[in-house]
Amino acid sequence: MTPNPPDRNGADPHAGSALAVDLRKITKRFGAVTACDSVDLALRRGRIHGVLGENGAGKSTLMKMLIGLVLPDEGTICIDGVEQKIYSPSDASRLGLGMVHQHFSLVEALTVWENVALGETGRLDPTAIRNRIGDIADQYGLVIEPDAQVGNLTAGLRQRVEIIKCLRRDPSIVIFDEPTSVLTPEESVQLFESLRQVVADEGRAVVLVSHKLDEILYATDDISIMRQGAVVDRLLAEDADAPTLARGMVGREVSLRSERAALGLRVVDGAQTAVHDNQIGDVVLAITGVTVRGSSGICALDDLSIELRAGEIVGVAGVEGNGQRELGDLLSSLVALDAGSVSVNGERIPDGRSGAMAKAGIGVIPEDRHDSGVVLDMTVAENLVLVDQSNVANRGLIDRHALEAVATEMIEQFGILCAGPHAPMWSLSGGNQQRVVLARELTQHPLVLVAAQPTRGLDVGAIEYMGERLTAAAEAGVAVLLISSELEEILDLSHRIVVMHSGRIVGEMNRADVDLEQLGLLMGGAAI
Repeated sequence: MTPNPPDRNGADPHAGSALAVDLRKITKRFGAVTACDSVDLALRRGRIHGVLGENGAGKSTLMKMLIGLVLPDEGTICIDGVEQKIYSPSDASRLGLGMVHQHFSLVEALTVWENVALGETGRLDPTAIRNRIGDIADQYGLVIEPDAQVGNLTAGLRQRVEIIKCLRRDPSIVIFDEPTSVLTPEESVQLFESLRQVVADEGRAVVLVSHKLDEILYATDDISIMRQGAVVDRLLAEDADAPTLARGMVGREVSLRSERAALGLRVVDGAQTAVHDNQIGDVVLAITGVTVRGSSGICALDDLSIELRAGEIVGVAGVEGNGQRELGDLLSSLVALDAGSVSVNGERIPDGRSGAMAKAGIGVIPEDRHDSGVVLDMTVAENLVLVDQSNVANRGLIDRHALEAVATEMIEQFGILCAGPHAPMWSLSGGNQQRVVLARELTQHPLVLVAAQPTRGLDVGAIEYMGERLTAAAEAGVAVLLISSELEEILDLSHRIVVMHSGRIVGEMNRADVDLEQLGLLMGGAAI
């Protein structure tokens, strides 16, 4: 493939569509790393353009240059046929550009409407802002309470605020950078259906940056695939399929999760095998009658009981916001019990004691790696030993040579792509940040591994890798608790599935006996 290949049919199939954005030879370097390498991209009015690629492919950097957050080293940006220099987001806003960012840019201490109003000039009209939030929420299926404090919202609700904040300014060119990573499938569908209508009716240009193949195929008209900072393929969505997109993203054939889940297969050492073929041992983790109340007194976990056996992956299915986060926090020693107990190999773990769960042999991949998984301003090496520094310390002081040696070995073992052990954590792609978390937890040789939303925000190649690692951990005798809002992920990896609703376990079934209709009813809270 050429660095900037033409459309597959050789001619521009959208000659009648007005060109809203024309990026030519856009290049951006960060030191020795070329994030974008002579990229051409054309966005047309009345169409949704999908930009697809692995984590670290240069998608977000390209969009940040268009919105004025990053300045290109080379290349030109034309908006509606006029070359523009975009030095800041305010410049972009004046040109009619708006962006929904992948990572939240919200002030937690403020309410929803106050966050939406940030950056506005002149006298504020709170009632008008609240009403506008309501109008957008109704149109796009993003219902939110305008007076709710953002710090108390779930990740999914915060994403709604980000989207509303952008749409409230009514931009004619809209950039969505991974907008649905924390939305439910139903919310995503309604968002894209509304977007399609607006794009068609009002001639807006929309670019959707994503790593989700089904999302790109469903929501877009045109597709550009990026790999290693360059556009490697362009095609129409109507001519594409998932295997073609995956191959373009990764540069090789990829085992797709949706296909494996449908067939009841998983990947072990590159080969597909039946998901239920595994040697299951004795009970390792026992969560018994656990009740956890939040600050408001509402039960986040309500008399919840789960058992995990050695070599078993138990998937926790459910609509997000039904106690899954609190379950992960419980097993991270972040919340105290109001009732019940947690035991590992029959030994009860002391309640409310920091680090007690980890000391008992429970490793955790948290659902938000930026919030509680990594420290972005620290180096890769420092993040790799956050849990335990015993093998790199001498008399309480870190031995820098030992730290570098241990980190280098872990980087090689887990295939972490970075400039080296001393690279800042923020310089890694999301997929490689997740590999750091995975490496740190697995090298502690846990008895139990809790994987909470382990593939959120990851591309198809990173998803495949994470699934293989979790499967390998179970094969090695680790009891794995997989907490995920992705039903395909649950079906792909789990031996047994439990369903959470309103902080309780409301159903359980073996993977081999899954009834999808019954599973969906349980997730919705129906009594069966």
